[in-house]
Amino acid sequence: MRTDSSPGTLPAREHLPAGNAGTPVLDVVIPVYNEEKDLQPCVLRLHDHLARTFPYAFRITIADNASTDSTPLVAARLEAEIPEVANFRLEQKGRGRALRTVWSASGAPILAYMDVDLSTDLNALLPLVAPLISGHSDLAIGSRLARTSRVVRGPKREFISRAYNMILRGSLQARFSDAQCGFKAIRRDVAQVLLPLVEDTGWFFDTEMLVLAERAGLRIHEVPVDWVDDPDSTVHIVRTATDDLLGVWRIGKALTTGSLPLDRLTRPFGDDPRDREIQDVPRGLARQLVGFCVVGGLSTLFYLLLYSVFRQFSGSQIANALALLVSAVANTAANRRLTFGVRGRGGAVRHQAQGLVVFGIGLVLTSGSLAALNAATGNPAHSTELAVLIAANLAATVLRFLLFRAWVFPDRRDPGPETTVVAADQPSSPTCRTTPEYAPLPQRPMPYQPEYRQPYQTTQVRAGEAADGNWRDATMRLQPVRPHDTDPGDPR
Repeated sequence: MRTDSSPGTLPAREHLPAGNAGTPVLDVVIPVYNEEKDLQPCVLRLHDHLARTFPYAFRITIADNASTDSTPLVAARLEAEIPEVANFRLEQKGRGRALRTVWSASGAPILAYMDVDLSTDLNALLPLVAPLISGHSDLAIGSRLARTSRVVRGPKREFISRAYNMILRGSLQARFSDAQCGFKAIRRDVAQVLLPLVEDTGWFFDTEMLVLAERAGLRIHEVPVDWVDDPDSTVHIVRTATDDLLGVWRIGKALTTGSLPLDRLTRPFGDDPRDREIQDVPRGLARQLVGFCVVGGLSTLFYLLLYSVFRQFSGSQIANALALLVSAVANTAANRRLTFGVRGRGGAVRHQAQGLVVFGIGLVLTSGSLAALNAATGNPAHSTELAVLIAANLAATVLRFLLFRAWVFPDRRDPGPETTVVAADQPSSPTCRTTPEYAPLPQRPMPYQPEYRQPYQTTQVRAGEAADGNWRDATMRLQPVRPHDTDPGDPR
């Protein structure tokens, strides 16, 4: 079925206003597993950097993934000594599980994470989160593959990284450049809706989150980073690569079948210029024309190939009818998915039936052209038949696009509900969408108050569930979202 926008699922992007409040603006999560050696230097260095350069209140959260060494003791000591440090303990491994658990429980409007080895230069942290604070973007990632990035690592890791991103571009049409850099941030309002759709609990978590966000039309900001490889990294490259490839297959299959409810996320943020009704410019026409031309060109080649094959053992009329029938079914399926963006199996039979009606019109045009040619010349050459069929198919193609756009795959998206807002000092103001407001961004308190640390006490939580118990595992069965559904537990 066509994915329609769901009004009210997410607020409009807004610049988070500065002010004085008790909640941190930024929550940086550091997932760790048996990192007793590197954890303390990492946290101290990150805390020093944020204290010197970040203008708002912040928090550093250590997400311990069932460590079996002295990592929990180090984390507890850092939490006791530094007011801005919190500690979460999970009893199951998995970087994705740790991030989803901590991010779901955090009250900060901007959520980030970085690897404990701090391979990425910290000067990129403020540029990473600034577009999220301003409301310009929904997610932000550090990229080691950008033109201006400066990266030091061995040829093996370089090859694996570039090969993996080429696989993502080729199989999932990903447009972001670096999926696995351990340096990312997301707005909390986006995370609340996006994270339940992410199933992976391990290293593929990042990639799955980015692919779903990009397919849903969210804006991903990329920051070139300076990055130095950690030679002591404990990542198992072969096992991680295998899990990632399995994840690519799973996501590709879900996107192809339309089983992911991306309508929860599609363009939910206020005024999108693509949604504006501009006089004499039909919405989506240019993109649909390009897609239709590409599909049409490939279908024509497929049709001519089939006609040449069928012509070897049948007459021209039968060969034309068979070739047109087979290519029409393939053409309708391709245009349904690629040109008009209809996903899933809902309505597929009806669309194919309507496509066969369009096929009948094309058959009349092409068969009539062949009949006229045979009446005029008696026994035309095969090349002449092909030339006449090409001309007839061009005319049928124009008619097919118009029928597809207006009848088979019409755009039935209804505009979301709007609310008229009247300014106090004006008789009236233009209609606009109402959007929830964030609490003012807190400046970093100097010194920090004791109550600042109360929201993040060390808590043991079950994997796939937040500290408050409200978030279930990401593999839960998702319910369809209707335009006016709201979450009673959402304070917005």
